[in-house]
Amino acid sequence: MTTVEQSVGAPVTRVDGLDKVTGAARYAYEFPTRDVSYVWPVQATIARGRVTEVDSAPALALPGVLAVLDHTGAPRLNAEAQASADLFVLQSPQVAYHGQIVAAVVATSLEAAREGAAAVRVSYEREPHDVVLRADDERLEIAETVTDGSPGLVERGDADGAWATAPVRVDATYTTPVEHPSPMEPHATIAVWDEDRLTLFNSDQGPYMSAQLMSALFGIELGAVEIVAEYIGGGFGSKGIPRSPTVLAALAARAVERPVKIALTRQQMFQLIPYRSPTIQRVRLGAERDGRLTVIQHESVQQRSTQVPFADQTVSSTRMMYAAPHARTTVKVAPLDVMTPAWFRAPGHTPGMFALESAVDELAGALGMDPVELRIRNEPETDPESGKPFSSRNLVACLREGAARFGWERRDPAPGIRREGRWLLGTGVAASHHPDYTFPSSAVARAEEDGTYRVRIGAADLGTGARTALTQVAADALGIPLSRLRLEIGRASLGMAPFAGGSLGTASWGWAVDKACRALLKELDTYGGVVPDGGLEVVADTAEDLEQRADLSRHTFGAQFAQVRVDGDTGEIRVDRMLGVFAAGRIVNPHTARSQFLGAMTMGLSMALLEIGEVDPVFGDFANHDFAGYHIAAHADVPRLDVVLLEEDDNTTNPVGAKGIGELGIVGAAAAIGNAFHHATGERVRDLPIRIERSRDALRAARAAERRRPGAGEPESRVG
Repeated sequence: MTTVEQSVGAPVTRVDGLDKVTGAARYAYEFPTRDVSYVWPVQATIARGRVTEVDSAPALALPGVLAVLDHTGAPRLNAEAQASADLFVLQSPQVAYHGQIVAAVVATSLEAAREGAAAVRVSYEREPHDVVLRADDERLEIAETVTDGSPGLVERGDADGAWATAPVRVDATYTTPVEHPSPMEPHATIAVWDEDRLTLFNSDQGPYMSAQLMSALFGIELGAVEIVAEYIGGGFGSKGIPRSPTVLAALAARAVERPVKIALTRQQMFQLIPYRSPTIQRVRLGAERDGRLTVIQHESVQQRSTQVPFADQTVSSTRMMYAAPHARTTVKVAPLDVMTPAWFRAPGHTPGMFALESAVDELAGALGMDPVELRIRNEPETDPESGKPFSSRNLVACLREGAARFGWERRDPAPGIRREGRWLLGTGVAASHHPDYTFPSSAVARAEEDGTYRVRIGAADLGTGARTALTQVAADALGIPLSRLRLEIGRASLGMAPFAGGSLGTASWGWAVDKACRALLKELDTYGGVVPDGGLEVVADTAEDLEQRADLSRHTFGAQFAQVRVDGDTGEIRVDRMLGVFAAGRIVNPHTARSQFLGAMTMGLSMALLEIGEVDPVFGDFANHDFAGYHIAAHADVPRLDVVLLEEDDNTTNPVGAKGIGELGIVGAAAAIGNAFHHATGERVRDLPIRIERSRDALRAARAAERRRPGAGEPESRVG
């Protein structure tokens, strides 16, 4: 008997790589469709009010224009559907935010649709609007629940009493701005109706869950909706559910009774696709003089729309990161006249951990303690929030391994004293955390008469390498080489599966794939190992398996290290190197996993130094509509990135041992860079991004503090 080499854990080259580089991979907008037409949205030019009239005559007079849709004549959606209010496109004259779709033009060409949209004249009844988040907004309210299902207010112990008596305290406010997901592939859809059956070729992170939503919105059976998402050019959470442009395409296709295409421009992406909410976060840490935390208080103020009570899980990581007997975490939201914010890579945890990990660094300074040692000293034995044992928790191992590899022992703790020519040098550290989620999934495994196998599951590959990882899992479960397996994903009809979000994809889908493949082998045994005529297939799902898992606290952890240099004359900031050390279960494919971590860390750098959605308070829109004004880190911004993946055997999570990794790498990255900036300059910047203006302000403050210091002279030049 031939032994097949195990593929899980091997750096297998992407199985879809050839299709991508040769153009054979088809993305949503590229599926060949007969008699296709195009829809172009007409967007509100006011931030709040109502539409009083839509003059469609000029548009309808143009060649190629088939229809103009508005709230008076668009097909009706199911008003009873349990769906976000901002998905009820063209169902009401009310305008809830600037850029909202208030009409649309369908035409035989893209150019005609765009020209027609420009010709539509919309009249409004304007109302006063408010689009600016303020910490003192009288309308602020504690969120009933946040995105992970927990309450907006969670307390343990006596947080106020412990704060009042803490010997060492840090009390600081941190802010993060609007951030836009901005995937390479914009949101794009082809909608096709065949009587009461709807097919959407959609750039979509979760075909099965999207089919559920669309069936509810249009009042049709789930089996009558097919979502096709074979290849996706990124999403970062923004494609977790269909957004308003997808609903518009389906409405338009039903109205004109022919297929309809839509692909957003980059400017429309900024106007119509949800973003990460800005935050104003106050963190108060109280500790004994030996560094042991006695109290953590973390309050986040963020915005929601007037349509949807969305509240991000910004403080959730804080509740379980460090051992403190007393804690209070609070999420407050202000209803503003804006588009609903939503998920963006590691939603909530990314801005929340920036604030927490910056405050921990400030506490280390107040204590005169090494930041790595402070974190290790506050390592909990069990989950401080729930009291449950951790399924695995290797944060300390990540910190120690990272410190050794980064050369942390050579670090002089004194800030603002290392120079290399005109450059100030600094290093920083921060912890990473993300929950380990697993959702029920189903998969089909089939043996063919020709000796090959086929596995089907309604998963989606955003470019993360999920298609490759699942192929590896299936091949190992069947005991066959990769060449004998065909994996089918990217369609709702392939069965129940969660979306590719929350870092839950591979862990959830992989469990179902593994179970189906092993069940198929057992079924084959009943046939003496011979595939019967017509083939043999089995279906497996993991719903009951999940219910029977041990009740443990499940998470992934990491440690981020950064070295930055700041030009003492201009304020320019350069990141010399970053190191991320992560513990996230069994790594199915170290090649694609490393790629995920490198991308996430780069996004964290981009968050720290560049990205900001500039709110225009007059019009209620964003002042930056493209990448000329919304800056994102490029390769040249990061000369050296290193990723280390620690071995972690967590056999309680699923039979494959895999955990989610996609979002872990962004969490903590911005705090590590911010902490390194403080170490370089001696000044703390608590508002992201640390653009050159803020860097210059910090340098001026550092020079002023130096002049005020008795006997001050030029700082000693040291490199460390």
